[in-house]
Amino acid sequence: MSRFGDATAVKRVDEGRYEVELDPGFGFAEAINGGYLMAVLGRAAVDASPHAHPIATATNFLRVAKPGRAEIVVDARKTGRTAATALVSLVQDDRPVVDALITTGTLDAAVEPSFAGATPEPALPPLADCLDFDKGRDDLREQDRGFADRVDMRFDPATMGWLDGNPSGRPEVRAWFRLRDGYEPDAYALALAVDALPPVALNAGAKGWSPTVELTWHMRAVPAPGWLAVHGDGRLIADGWFDENVEVWDSAGRLVAQSRQIARLGRGPAA
Repeated sequence: MSRFGDATAVKRVDEGRYEVELDPGFGFAEAINGGYLMAVLGRAAVDASPHAHPIATATNFLRVAKPGRAEIVVDARKTGRTAATALVSLVQDDRPVVDALITTGTLDAAVEPSFAGATPEPALPPLADCLDFDKGRDDLREQDRGFADRVDMRFDPATMGWLDGNPSGRPEVRAWFRLRDGYEPDAYALALAVDALPPVALNAGAKGWSPTVELTWHMRAVPAPGWLAVHGDGRLIADGWFDENVEVWDSAGRLVAQSRQIARLGRGPAA
């Protein structure tokens, strides 16, 4: 398996019970990325289901997940011919860290949509015109940079003004996405992609870490190989909260994932 495949692998130890070793490389400092956690929970849900894909995942992040051993408990709520639903919990130190209600089903990669809305505007610039923070920086490879060494993202410069202290005032971030180890897009890579962008609130003047409280994502199609285009924006920032909506489009120009999350607004370096 690839690095990402190994990092998201789950081991069944009993009926509805799994073990996983959470990879510190898919986090920031001591906090594990939420999309990575959803990928891990999705693997357990699919393993316990007769269906092949996590179609809908509604996730509550209760505490910060730490690198290392964790347990996953899959509590089946309904199993049907076209869909199954389970409450899937990640547990560390005998306490639930993440709860997710996951509905599994099986998508046909060959099916064409009977209706598809317009592609998002503005479109992402070509890869060569996007911000590549590794370009010309061989020195960056001398040490493990965690998430940045596992995920390759190329950002639309129009949405990255906050890096230089010049946010556009609009909560939006857009980027190309792929895994550096060559792992091609699938359901679990989509789970990571919907939570891989910097918080869109940064481009509206927010600062610091913005912890996700709840995130719901839907897998809409089996993705084609290649780069994913990730478009994130928000509708409202108020009273210490903001929303973030993400669409993921594959290399064939199809909408393959959608998500919406509610998060706390960053309050600077100490947040």
